[in-house]
Amino acid sequence: MAVDADAKRLLSDEEIAAALEDLPGWERQGDKLAATFNFSDFSEAFGFMSRVALISERLFHHPEWSNVWSTVEIAITNHAAGGLTELDLEFARRVNALV
Repeated sequence: MAVDADAKRLLSDEEIAAALEDLPGWERQGDKLAATFNFSDFSEAFGFMSRVALISERLFHHPEWSNVWSTVEIAITNHAAGGLTELDLEFARRVNALV
């Protein structure tokens, strides 16, 4: 997917709504996409976070996130563009592919 070309183009409300139909677990929270992931224990949650970190590095796109025992909360936005772009959607797609 050619994310680079659309990495700074803000998505319309319609584009975001359509994309969220194919991103189970993600929701729009203002200018961010957010999701909560639950695991059986801390080790499983931390392993997931490690895999998400690798995605973040590959895309050079880093989330806001937190972890409390078996729960990982992730929010993503494109700060450089000032909102949601194709890069955020690609990040969410790759994260969903992990679970």
